[in-house]
Amino acid sequence: MRIIAGSARGRKLFTPGSRGGASIRPTADRAREALFNILGWEFIEGAAVLDLFAGTGAFALEALSRGAREAVLVDNSSISLDLIRKNIAVCGFSAKAHVVRHDLLKSLFFWRKLGLERSSTGGLQAPVFDLIFLDPPYRQGQGERLLSALLAEGLVGERTTVVFEDDSAESLPEAVSVLLCYDRRSYGDTGFWLYEKGIAGPDDKEIHA
Repeated sequence: MRIIAGSARGRKLFTPGSRGGASIRPTADRAREALFNILGWEFIEGAAVLDLFAGTGAFALEALSRGAREAVLVDNSSISLDLIRKNIAVCGFSAKAHVVRHDLLKSLFFWRKLGLERSSTGGLQAPVFDLIFLDPPYRQGQGERLLSALLAEGLVGERTTVVFEDDSAESLPEAVSVLLCYDRRSYGDTGFWLYEKGIAGPDDKEIHA
């Protein structure tokens, strides 16, 4: 695995090898490159990125390499957290990347651990991200629940793009409340579903590669 483009282009990333077993499943460079080509450089530049079930951190680090402003990476695996921290260091993004340990299969209420300042009403203000990656364990049927939780926690803004990764043979909803799927891509057994708020639903945009 490597960073494909940008300031950290060519940097080799630490991977789990046999330590990760089936629980850590890095997305292939080819599929990651294709996804970032869809998102485009202009969208990534200056973006605040959230990488949930971050694994090796490759998605967030690729975004930072391409000019994202900051990234929050969340995982609950000790192996993943070790890999993420090593990969942040090797890419030189320690000042821009924030690592949070949290069990996302229980809840998405991780943002309280970011040390955010309290709002004028005394509560914590949930951060809104420009780009959110969701890569839970494949074939677990987590799509609708996790997308609903993103909305419930207030993490999705009016211009946020949510990328959900799952097995390409899976079926994810075209809409979860105001969050609508506008594109789907398949690369072998890797599937990406792209969601935004309040835009037109998918119009025959499924592409296989």
